[in-house]
Amino acid sequence: MTRRTYHLFRSPRLSCRAIAIGLVLSAAVGTASASNSETSVSGWQTLQTTGSAQGRHESSGVVIGDHLYVMGGRGDRALQALDLKMRTWRTLAAPPLEVHHAQAIAHAGKLLIITGFTGGFPDETPLPNVLVYDPGTNRWTQGAEIPEARRRGAAGVALNGDTAYVVGGNAKGHNNGYVRWADAFNIATGEWKVLADAPHARDHFHAVVVNGRVYAAAGRESSHNTGESFSRTVKPVDVYDIASNTWRTLPSPIPTPRAGTSAVAAAGKVLVLGGESGSQTEAHDEVEALDPASGAWTTLPSLKQGRHGFQAGRHGESVVVAAGSANRGGGPELNSVEALHVESD
Repeated sequence: MTRRTYHLFRSPRLSCRAIAIGLVLSAAVGTASASNSETSVSGWQTLQTTGSAQGRHESSGVVIGDHLYVMGGRGDRALQALDLKMRTWRTLAAPPLEVHHAQAIAHAGKLLIITGFTGGFPDETPLPNVLVYDPGTNRWTQGAEIPEARRRGAAGVALNGDTAYVVGGNAKGHNNGYVRWADAFNIATGEWKVLADAPHARDHFHAVVVNGRVYAAAGRESSHNTGESFSRTVKPVDVYDIASNTWRTLPSPIPTPRAGTSAVAAAGKVLVLGGESGSQTEAHDEVEALDPASGAWTTLPSLKQGRHGFQAGRHGESVVVAAGSANRGGGPELNSVEALHVESD
């Protein structure tokens, strides 16, 4: 397999010094035959799959074992699983209701939806309960009730041990209900705990935990009723220290402000992928990485297909993305899958 090393540095456009730590990036997920052109492509790789993948956006996706589970999105959307070794899709039990604007997590071999929306734009209703899918039984169950005063969708949800940390979100669909809330949900006990508010309100973003800290980057203040949603992106990056229950804002904001992003931890970095903004009609293809140690941002290879309203997952040393919208707003919906191999130097 052809492999190329990228030593990460911020481009001249971002005016940032080079850093010593590099990432080895290549196109590899699962297995591919020698005749497959994917094996010679560096950067992001579009995976060729078999079976019917449903187009969707504002959807969720998590990797459990060797399968990428993609669910939810606007309208009636099935739960589907992609075998990342065989690259085949299959359709599974549908969720009990329409679910969208949720950052799913995987815990103890199950898929969990801790917060999210149901219903139509722009007055979506926050989910009243946690939802749990068990791949072993192909069944959905209703989990713990979410306290009524803390219900919202489009929030960041990051897992640390048995605790899911819920940051930001919007309590009024897309209508000026963005919040600074932070909460901890103990999956084992069902306990919901209110934490210190974040410095900035934001929704339409994903959160990540690295080394005991929760990172909230990108997002916006959705305010459809004022006609300003796309332009109200949030630039500052907020970091929550789990041990001390305190927040701080990093000196360096995200280089490309946007919302509808996904985020994932890889090689000790926080990767922010894709998104939408008021600056362009096409969905963003940028992939930017934050080094928690230095606070510096670097630019990674762009997605082959710009997208927003999707969720990235980790499979071994690869980052995998699926679904989303190709343009700002509600379409066209995508069903393509891309992967990027990421490992430490």
